[in-house]
Amino acid sequence: MRRIVKSLFTMGAAVLFLAACGQEAAQEDIRTVKIGVVGERNEVWEHVQQQLEENNEPVRIELVKFTEYVKPIQALEEGEIDLHAALTEIYMDQVNEDAGYSNTTIAYTTLNPMGLFSEKHESVDEIPDGVEIAIPDDVSNESRALLLLQAAGLIELDAEKGLLPTVNDITSNPKNLKFTVLAANQTARAMTDVDASVVNNDMAADAGLVPTEDAIFLEPVADSSKPYYNVIASREDETEDPDFQIIVDYYQTPEVEKIIDEVTNKSSIPVWE
Repeated sequence: MRRIVKSLFTMGAAVLFLAACGQEAAQEDIRTVKIGVVGERNEVWEHVQQQLEENNEPVRIELVKFTEYVKPIQALEEGEIDLHAALTEIYMDQVNEDAGYSNTTIAYTTLNPMGLFSEKHESVDEIPDGVEIAIPDDVSNESRALLLLQAAGLIELDAEKGLLPTVNDITSNPKNLKFTVLAANQTARAMTDVDASVVNNDMAADAGLVPTEDAIFLEPVADSSKPYYNVIASREDETEDPDFQIIVDYYQTPEVEKIIDEVTNKSSIPVWE
C-alpha cells in the first residue's frame, strides 16, 4: 500500500511539474509589443489588451506614454518601442523627411478634429481685434491650426502653400490677430493667458475639454482631412509582422468604435472603414 501511495504521489508531482513547465513555456511564447502613445486617455488600448488576453492571443501590448508628439517617432526609430499610435500621418511623414526616419503606416485609427477654444469668448464672432491666439509650434500642427483659423473666417492663407502654410503665409488678417506659437502640450494651458487657443484633440481631452461641446470652432471634416488621420506605425522593415496585424485586427472593431464614441463624446471619428 505504501508503495502504491508513493507511486501515486510521484505521478501527481510529475504531472504538476509538467503542467508548470507547460505554462512557463506558454508564457515564454507570448510576445509583448511596446506601443507609444501621447496623452493619458487610453481606454481603447486597455480594451484591446484585455481582448488579447481573453482570447489567448500570442501577443500582448505595453503602453509607453509620451508628452510630446515627436518622441514616439524617435523612440520607434531607435528601437525603444515597436509601434506608435498617437500621430497624424502628415506629421509623421514630415518628421520622417526632416530626420531621415522610416516610420511607416500599417493602419489608420481615428480623425481627431482640432478645436479653437476660449475662456473669454463664446463664439468666433466675439473675438476682438488685436488679440492673441495660441497655436502649436511643430510644422504640421501649426499649418493645421492656421487652416482651421482660415476655415473659421479669421484669416486667409496663400493657397499655393497647400497643407503646410506658416504664419508668414497669412495674406489677410482683418482683425490684426497676434499668434503665439507654443508646444502642442502647452496650448490648452495657455487659454488663461490668451484670448483663444487652437488645441489638438487629445491634448484637449487631457485638459478636461470636450471638443464637440467646448470648442468655439471645430475643424471641418472633409475629403481633404485624410492627411490628418491618426495612424498605427511601425518601422519600414516590419510592416508585415503578423503580431502587429493581430493588434490592428483587435483595434479595428465595432466594439472599439463604440468606446471611442463614448470616451470622446464623438469628438474622435473612427476612419478604418
